[in-house]
Amino acid sequence: MTSSPATAAVVVAHGSRNEPANDAHRQLCIDLSAATGTTVVAAFLELATPSLPAAVADLAIGGAIRVAVLPYFLYPGRHIQRDIPALIDEAIAANPTVDVVLGPLFGADPAMITVLSAQLASLTAGR
Repeated sequence: MTSSPATAAVVVAHGSRNEPANDAHRQLCIDLSAATGTTVVAAFLELATPSLPAAVADLAIGGAIRVAVLPYFLYPGRHIQRDIPALIDEAIAANPTVDVVLGPLFGADPAMITVLSAQLASLTAGR
């Protein structure tokens, strides 16, 4: 199913001094976009670009009127509780015609147990 061109997503990660880590996040967003038919872009809290507000602005320029922000974090720390909501408020203030919504915490998804169980099974098979 392909989303409306007016719908897009930003997957926001922490950012790293290790550029290959940032590139891996960007590739994840490319792969997610291909899998979903939705425009998906990467953003970072620090140490890499673009920032969350810049990513939303770029999507707005491209015609997005709804942007889902997916936090690529495992646990609800300061970034999830304060930093990302503040950056979303900043993005909304700069792009008042865009509906920016915060998605659920990645690590809270029950699918994480399935993924980790599969990884554990592959490591312990035959031992």
